[in-house]
Order: sequence, then C-alpha cells, then structure tokens
Amino acid sequence: MSASPVPVEQLSYEQAFAELESIVASLETEQKSLEEAIALFERGQLLAKHCQTLLENAELRIRQLSKPEEEENTEG
Repeated sequence: MSASPVPVEQLSYEQAFAELESIVASLETEQKSLEEAIALFERGQLLAKHCQTLLENAELRIRQLSKPEEEENTEG
C-alpha cells in the first residue's frame, strides 16, 4: 500500500473495490506485522463501507429513474 493512500471518499466504486481486493490478497498471502495487518484491515473496512454506500446510492437512483415507468404501467 502506498505511503499516503487516496481518501476513501474520493474513490470510485471500481477503484475502491480493486483496492479492497488487493488488501484481502495481501492479508491472505503476505506475512504482516500486527500493526500493518490492523492498518490494512481498517482501510479494508472503510473501503467495504464505501463500496456498499455507492451501491446503495446507485440502486436508489435506478429505482427513482424506474419509478415513472412503473407508475405508467400500473395506471393503464
């Protein structure tokens, strides 16, 4: 992981997910000190939460965009 990672809030879903995958792989395959492992775990938790929020926001947008179409189908 780089010395100064990009703030999680600035990452796109794809960037956050890719970094999360990288962290998981690193924790599974590499020997880390306890402090390094905890720092990676904390970053991973933030990334997972950010991805979940982005997905929820995308789902809400899709529902909002689909709502008028659904209402038209039920009126007729």
